[in-house]
Amino acid sequence: MTVRIAIVGTGYVGLVTGACLAELGHDVICIDTDARKIDGLNNGVIPIYEPGLDALVSRNVEQGRLHFSLDLPASVSEREAVFIAVGTPSHPGTDRADLRFVMGVAQEIAASVDRFTVIVTKSTVPVGTNRQVKQVAERHLRLGQTIAVASNPEFLREGSAIEDFLHPDRIVFGTENEAAAAVMRRIYAPLAQLGYEVLATEIETAEVIKYAANAFLAVKISYINEIADLCEVVGADVERVAAGIGLDRRIGAAFLKAGPGWGGSCFPKDTRALKATASEYVVPMRIVDAAIEANTQRKDAVVAKIEQACGGSVAGKRLAVFGLTFKGETDDVRESPSIDVIRALAERGAKIRAYDPSQPAEAARLLPMIGIASTPIGAIRSADAVVILTDWRHFVECDLGELAAHMSDPVMIDLRNLYEESWVRRNGFRHYVRVGRKSASVAQRQLSVQMVHRQIGWTPSQSDLLMLATTPAMAMNAAVPDDKEATVAIASAAAVSMTAGEAT
Repeated sequence: MTVRIAIVGTGYVGLVTGACLAELGHDVICIDTDARKIDGLNNGVIPIYEPGLDALVSRNVEQGRLHFSLDLPASVSEREAVFIAVGTPSHPGTDRADLRFVMGVAQEIAASVDRFTVIVTKSTVPVGTNRQVKQVAERHLRLGQTIAVASNPEFLREGSAIEDFLHPDRIVFGTENEAAAAVMRRIYAPLAQLGYEVLATEIETAEVIKYAANAFLAVKISYINEIADLCEVVGADVERVAAGIGLDRRIGAAFLKAGPGWGGSCFPKDTRALKATASEYVVPMRIVDAAIEANTQRKDAVVAKIEQACGGSVAGKRLAVFGLTFKGETDDVRESPSIDVIRALAERGAKIRAYDPSQPAEAARLLPMIGIASTPIGAIRSADAVVILTDWRHFVECDLGELAAHMSDPVMIDLRNLYEESWVRRNGFRHYVRVGRKSASVAQRQLSVQMVHRQIGWTPSQSDLLMLATTPAMAMNAAVPDDKEATVAIASAAAVSMTAGEAT
């Protein structure tokens, strides 16, 4: 059942795919043009952060199933399947995927094969790409050689990619060639024998499945973020709302986690590419459009939330930021919400020191205006507030009491809802703000303001209540009747309730 496979590209998808296919028992060679990367891999140096990948690569290299090379022609010549796993970034100035690397590799593969070979596109590509790959490859084949193409989208989550590959929800491939389909079934036979679903489709169907899946997940995140906003003003708890709707098997709990928005190498690029593809065929993508817009606005709302928690302004404030990557358990900062939020805070005058367990090298280039610490204490020392922007498990394990003791003002803005408010306060934080639920102190202040309005005959709007309860000093500017005594009464009540709330 062993299949001789080549993987072109040793980035995130290519390296994980190659290592996992070798783990399934296949003979795999991974190819790249980066000599330093290949030299490192041949010496056990893994160029990306992914839990468990170093051990997986090491084991399969030692057992002779996994190899690395710079020589594409020699490496692909006798292979039954060659996977293309190169980057497809957004084309400069457009939302369309840049397919230059894909087509260039297809040409090289075709010119090098010495037997029937299936060219498998693992890179995320728009509808129609695999047919273009076939056309390009057939123009560069040597006399007497033949190829077929297959689309084989990946569904790997950064931070749990090995688990996703070896224990998949489904395996999808699309091809119109029976010989190619037979090769693909042999490749995934070890997983099919374990009961995992293998879905064989037409080429275009496989291409659409990938984009449709990622766009749907992005929509789901944007949806729960807007529900979180509603929860904050009506007094509901978004965590319990998500649990309540996630128990519905028609919906499911995955990706119903409110936070600062979605990012990374897939969702932003793929939603834009899906929108661009649909536009070419004059098909509206209103829901995807709305999710993209909501995600853009989400970062502005997060910045406003941080400013509000810091008394209305971050100018001159010393902020510790925990998390630079777009999610926990990865070193990927591509289109990370953290990067955009930090830039906005710095533009508003905040003095920022950040910490991320993966120590992503790219962060220093993207954020030259901030300090990057190597430890949590290094980031939080003398800070006026700490902002949690990434859901690293490591943050949950931190000693909150020790963190609070090193701060100038123990305020936490938890944008990933990693903690329970009562636990945070017991460990020395005087103020705690989270997503999708009022803090106890804010709720108490709003109740006090509502009680005062009965005495003076003024019914505050929801925005008035939120402003007064969160920043009592702004009460003098509230839209109340022209009655100084009433205004002072409201300000006093909000201030009193703030003192009471922060003492709990």
